Amino acid sequence: MAIKNNDNNEVSNFALAKTNYILIAIAFAFVILGFILMAGDSSTPENYNPDVFSWRRIVLGPTISFIGFVAIVFAIMYKGEKREEENR
Repeated sequence: MAIKNNDNNEVSNFALAKTNYILIAIAFAFVILGFILMAGDSSTPENYNPDVFSWRRIVLGPTISFIGFVAIVFAIMYKGEKREEENR
């Protein structure tokens, strides 16, 4: 889809609008945050680490990552007001 730029009437052939890319970046940050929350030391046979089974690593991190992945799908499919007006 070609979008006309009002400043110098150039046409860009990007598939998504700037808003979509911003939303994708925010959602990707959620995915990264979820993986950071899941990270930590592992448990070995010699040294048992009970933090492996903490609420943060089992529930919070995966939930935030899942929300981020769903938000990425939403951000890709999002049609802003500007794109809807151009399709008419």
